[in-house]
Amino acid sequence: MNLLIIGGTQFVGRHLVEAACRRGDRVTVFNRGRTADELPPQVERRRGDRRADLSALAEGEWDAVIDCCGYLPSEVGDLADALAGRFGCYAFISSVSAYASTRTPNDEDAPLGTLDDPHTEVVDGRTYGPLKALCEAALARRVPAAQRLVIRPGLVVGPHDPTQRFTWWPARLARAAEDGQPVLAPGDPQRPLQFVDARDLADFVLLALDRGIRGAFNVISPPAFTTMGGLLAACAQAAGAPAAKLQWIDEHTLLRADAKPWTDLPLWLPAEGEYAAFMDVPTDRAQAAGLRIRPLAETVADTLAWWRSLPPERQAFTKAGLPPSREAVLLALARD
Repeated sequence: MNLLIIGGTQFVGRHLVEAACRRGDRVTVFNRGRTADELPPQVERRRGDRRADLSALAEGEWDAVIDCCGYLPSEVGDLADALAGRFGCYAFISSVSAYASTRTPNDEDAPLGTLDDPHTEVVDGRTYGPLKALCEAALARRVPAAQRLVIRPGLVVGPHDPTQRFTWWPARLARAAEDGQPVLAPGDPQRPLQFVDARDLADFVLLALDRGIRGAFNVISPPAFTTMGGLLAACAQAAGAPAAKLQWIDEHTLLRADAKPWTDLPLWLPAEGEYAAFMDVPTDRAQAAGLRIRPLAETVADTLAWWRSLPPERQAFTKAGLPPSREAVLLALARD
């Protein structure tokens, strides 16, 4: 295939480019050129800011456009307009956060989110999901269903993840393997978890494009793929700390102590409330279309190996995870 990938040098886009190049696809990337470019040399680079200048895309035709970094409906709409008549399929990477609510499980036909101010250009925790829904709507107004593929991943994990969320856990168990200190484990060890390795996400997008598959798909591991306990056990095994001391603290104690779900303790979300079903997303449609999820142990081991390969300054957790001093305070609460 001849592919145009919007973005392409960071996490999901990088894995898409690498997977496509391994298959022998012809790949063009369009981005601002601000991220370190470690892509294969055969990739064609076109530079521009999608919010201000699409002139670098004035010429060319592609079998598919894969939009990895559309966050505002104006961005998606302008790009679709600029490329009109010059692509076979527009694949948009959306999110399960696009659904109106995550209190209950959402299949692909569930209602999508809305905003009081649909013209906002502020992308934050409140607006991210509804803006993805509005991006989908902007695309639908311009691109017919026969040329539209919408991918709704959940938490995307694996090597090159810039968010630090998933990576926190294998790295934390690696530290435990060295110092032997207890590790704070949040909530219920049987709490189900869902996520998708970025490489499995990339493979599914390319498979769908190959097979002419269109429509919307929840692209994530099946419900109850693993649990918090299962994840930490896999991390301990990969880190060489199978006897690591896990100190489980119930979520009510953590919340009373002002521990922040998702950020202080990545992947932990309270069992009740607005995110109760965030990790209970049906994936039957994607599985029937060919989605394959690699073993948890592989994702954990590869993520840990990637993190260990980083220079020390990039191994520091500045976006997610507990500083050791804060973790010690919380652990002391459990002992009191």
